[in-house]
Amino acid sequence: MYMKKYLLGIGLMSLGMVISSCNKTAEEETETTGKEEVQSVGVKIAYVELDTLMNQYQLYKDYSEVLTRKGNNIQNTLAKKQRALESHAAAVQKKYESNGFTTRDEVERAQAGIQREQQELAQLADRLNNEFNEEQARINTEARDSIQSFLKRYNKTKKYDYVMVKAGDNLLIANPKYDITQDIVKGLNKRYKRSAEVDEQIKAEKEEANK
Repeated sequence: MYMKKYLLGIGLMSLGMVISSCNKTAEEETETTGKEEVQSVGVKIAYVELDTLMNQYQLYKDYSEVLTRKGNNIQNTLAKKQRALESHAAAVQKKYESNGFTTRDEVERAQAGIQREQQELAQLADRLNNEFNEEQARINTEARDSIQSFLKRYNKTKKYDYVMVKAGDNLLIANPKYDITQDIVKGLNKRYKRSAEVDEQIKAEKEEANK
């Protein structure tokens, strides 16, 4: 039984991130501190540090806590049931070795019971993992949509042609003066409000962990 790594892996890379300049005539107040314009002619490009964004955007912090607790609870649940199964199997084996079964039919029923428990545990693991993956996918979509929505507003005044994502060494050279990460993080966190649903999820996972 195992759980996959459950660090949030947003689709920020899939944002591309091509921001159209078709909104250049629109005017709307941005929700950031405002970064100095660093390009005056030609194509305007900026980039965002993915690791920094994920570490500092409060939405990620909240949902990372939810997923971490949920993942730990799943692991604990499966580990507990696995120990119970192993204990039962050991008891059956001990009874068999000590001639505790009086008929072959009793032995076969005991073995069938162990096999049934193994199947049920495997099915439970699959179900819990699927539920976890679905929750992770939903959160990733919500985070991506949140960032895209903010960037559209942000770019109505900044008017970048492209905002790229810097993750690891995918950008071999990146001039720091084009880094707008902190501007984006500040703007995202300014408008982010943790939902009652997230509060309930964190509370529920805490209670589950304390059982």
